[in-house]
Amino acid sequence: MLQKATDTMMAKRDLNRRFDADRAPGEEPATISATGEIGQNYHYWRGATGRRYLHTVFPLLDCPEIPKANYIIVARDGKDARQALEIGQTFDHAGSLNLAHLRQRAAQLGASEIHIHVLAETPSGRNSVEADLRARHGRHSANCADMAQAS
Repeated sequence: MLQKATDTMMAKRDLNRRFDADRAPGEEPATISATGEIGQNYHYWRGATGRRYLHTVFPLLDCPEIPKANYIIVARDGKDARQALEIGQTFDHAGSLNLAHLRQRAAQLGASEIHIHVLAETPSGRNSVEADLRARHGRHSANCADMAQAS
């Protein structure tokens, strides 16, 4: 009896989570300082599961070398609106090659920013993040390994 009640509560909680995830914004600024004294160069992107992923935001020309990480190539419409143009992950061991491939792809897409998520440390973690974000935002991924082979 207790197990059935627990299962029912868990099912309701999961249903509520899915409903909340559908209503939540797909992307939102990440405020790290209430005073605004620290640059606000972080942004949350929400996946289909409702999970938020913190990304560091770089202007296209100011992006540093990138380790193995998830990325979103972004176009800005005005001051606040952002559009994900491509979602993927880097694969090269050399951060300079990842950066070169991302800059080239971002320029081809007309992007102005690259958003980097480095908190997924394993290949399976990066795959999960990419799949979750792509399921929500529906952007095709041409990963850096594919871009390197195409050039």
